[in-house]
Amino acid sequence: MWYVIEGTDAPGSLPQRLAARPAHLERLEALKNEGRLLLAGPFPAIDAVDPGPAGFTGSLIVAEFADLASAQAWADADPYIEAGVYAQVTVRPFKKVLP
Repeated sequence: MWYVIEGTDAPGSLPQRLAARPAHLERLEALKNEGRLLLAGPFPAIDAVDPGPAGFTGSLIVAEFADLASAQAWADADPYIEAGVYAQVTVRPFKKVLP
């Protein structure tokens, strides 16, 4: 089943985000290589592809897991959590309808 993982950035966490990004992307690449990643990306803090120092307000990941507990465990192990990037993470089931 698909699950949405939504992380909300802590205020002022852009330096931690940039430092932890390679490890974060490595885990997403693993999901992609397993065919389990539908989409992933950050929410820019301003209306720009590259928000620069304005940074990001969070991230969205939609990926396939065996169950909610597995999705939550994967989210809990994200390098952004350890680095203090995310102030909050929500994991919930998702039913893909389109396309």
